[in-house]
Amino acid sequence: MSIAVFPGSFDPPTYGHLNIIERASRLFETLDVVVAVNPDKKYLFSADERVAMMKTLTEPYRNVTVHLWDKLIVEYAEKVKANVLLRGIRNTNDFAYEFDLSLMNHNLNSNIETLFIPTEQRYVIVKSSSIKELAMFGGDISAMVPPVVAEAVKSRYAKR
Repeated sequence: MSIAVFPGSFDPPTYGHLNIIERASRLFETLDVVVAVNPDKKYLFSADERVAMMKTLTEPYRNVTVHLWDKLIVEYAEKVKANVLLRGIRNTNDFAYEFDLSLMNHNLNSNIETLFIPTEQRYVIVKSSSIKELAMFGGDISAMVPPVVAEAVKSRYAKR
């Protein structure tokens, strides 16, 4: 059985993330979307909120499940007996960063491979940090995130 793990902060989830999930769901029997928790990182949404959004957004995919994890991602992969970590990349900057991470993860467990899936061209500019900044100033993010996410982001910034 082929199990792949697609980790990320998903803060917020974007159409780019969903594109990778949709494409990967056709390649693997099981795809675990793992919402990462890093105590040193400041998130717009809580871990539970991010998990809830991802569960809603991945409902159409019968072989995709969403999980929360606050340890090393290779430990999660070991736990579920996955041997593939998926990483979406938009550009060479993403590749350089993800390549270094893949080497570190491979050193931690050489049985786990990292596969890079390049984003479709229409999602190259879709970046969670840019979406948050645009939304903070009242910009339209509807082309970058699903409606449920756009509403959540808008609501979050309205409270600030």
